[in-house]
Amino acid sequence: MREILKYADVRRFIVVSLLLFWCVSMIAVRVDRTGSGYYVFLIANLFLACVPLGLSTMMRVASHWRVHWIIQLLIFSLWLLFLPNAPYILTDILHLTRTSDAPAWYDLALLLSCAGTGLLVGYLSLIDVQGIVARGFGAACGWMFALVSLVLSGFAIYLGRFLRWNSWDVLVHPTLLFQLMRGTLHPWSHAESLVVTFIFGVILTLGYITFRTLITGSHRTTSVVDETISFHPSSDTRRLPS
Repeated sequence: MREILKYADVRRFIVVSLLLFWCVSMIAVRVDRTGSGYYVFLIANLFLACVPLGLSTMMRVASHWRVHWIIQLLIFSLWLLFLPNAPYILTDILHLTRTSDAPAWYDLALLLSCAGTGLLVGYLSLIDVQGIVARGFGAACGWMFALVSLVLSGFAIYLGRFLRWNSWDVLVHPTLLFQLMRGTLHPWSHAESLVVTFIFGVILTLGYITFRTLITGSHRTTSVVDETISFHPSSDTRRLPS
């Protein structure tokens, strides 16, 4: 297990936990000071945003232990189904209103904290699954999979925000899938869904590429610094013969 969940995972768990604690604390303070539970629903949204990260961790463990492919496929399907819940919190900023029991600046800070946390958790989850796909099918396939997943998440944001669908609706009402299939036969008759999907897909894609680029650059910088320190002359304990 130590080979699967390394020190980076511990740091990731600590960072995500701190972010979730901050978001929940802001919600709790708002409820305590105003007596209004208007933004309590964000706690449930944050929980749903963390589900893909838990599933992607399960996929890494299952892939390492070579669990039967049917079980891996089931976990992957659930992950893909719940992934849009992470970036979906971005649209909760629409709940910001001028007529509020709390200062507008506080509500804005609260919503941005939750939206940023949800997006970060979603990106971390996608990094896990992209890595699994890349190891099995190559780096190009891994990136292609990541980009398709982000575009699908953009479409899912449309389904959730405009049609008010939830991830579990597909499980409870599987006939909804046939409605989606019928809609794809006439895409130009649903211009709004295409525009929303495109815009959010581009936003999520650009954010993910930026995030991955910064992470990769940070890792390279760290490795170079470590290498420089390890080979610095002052750190060499050997002495030259006099």
